[in-house]
Amino acid sequence: MALIDYKNVEIRKEENVILKDVTFSVNQGEFLYIIGKVGSGKSSLLKTIYGEMPVKEGAAMVFDYNLSIIKRKQIPFLRRKIGIVFQDFQLLTDRSVYKNLLFVLKATGWKDAVAMQQRMDIVLEQVGMTNKHYKFPHELSGGEQQRIVIARALLNSPELILADEPTGNLDPETGAQIVQLLHDISKNGTAVIMTTHNYQWVQNFTAKVMKCEDRQLVD
Repeated sequence: MALIDYKNVEIRKEENVILKDVTFSVNQGEFLYIIGKVGSGKSSLLKTIYGEMPVKEGAAMVFDYNLSIIKRKQIPFLRRKIGIVFQDFQLLTDRSVYKNLLFVLKATGWKDAVAMQQRMDIVLEQVGMTNKHYKFPHELSGGEQQRIVIARALLNSPELILADEPTGNLDPETGAQIVQLLHDISKNGTAVIMTTHNYQWVQNFTAKVMKCEDRQLVD
C-alpha cells in the first residue's frame, strides 16, 4: 500500500505556482530521490507532505490523511508518523545529545523513563553514535550532528523519513556516509524521500529518482 499518493497536485505559494500536475507515490521501505536545482520546488513538495504548506488542487494522500481537507488539529498526528531531517541540523545547542533526544520524546508524549532511555539507546546505536550521548552539538563534527538529527527523526519509529538536502553542509566523504545510513534505514522498512542537487549520490547509491524542473515533477 502506498504511504504517499499524489495525483495532479498543484503546489503554490500565494499566487505563485511552484509545481503543477504532481503525480507520484511512495511505498513502505522505498527510497526516492527528488533532484533538481536550488529553488526548483523540492523543499516545497516536502512541506506539503508534512502539512506545512496546503494542497489546494489535486488529490494528496499521506498515510490515511487527505491533505486537501486535513484539519489543523490533525497535523501533529500526521507528523508523528514522519521523521524530518533538515540540512541545518536544528539541534538545541544548550543541551547534550541525550537531552536533545529526551526533549523530543517528552514533547511527543512519552512518560516512562526506562522506555525513553531504551529508545534513545536504540536510535543512537542505529546511527553509530552510542558513545557520544553526553556531548553537546558544538563538540560534534557536521557528520556527527547529522547522525544525531537522523537519530532524532527515528525516535517515534516513523513510517517515513523526509531528508531535505541532508548532505548540503557536509564534505563528500561524510555526505556519502549519511546517504548510506539513509539507504540502510529504508532497507529496514522505513520509506525515505531525500532531496538533493548532488547527482553524485544518485549515481553512487541507486534508487528511484524524480526531478523538479520547469514546475513539473518528472521521472
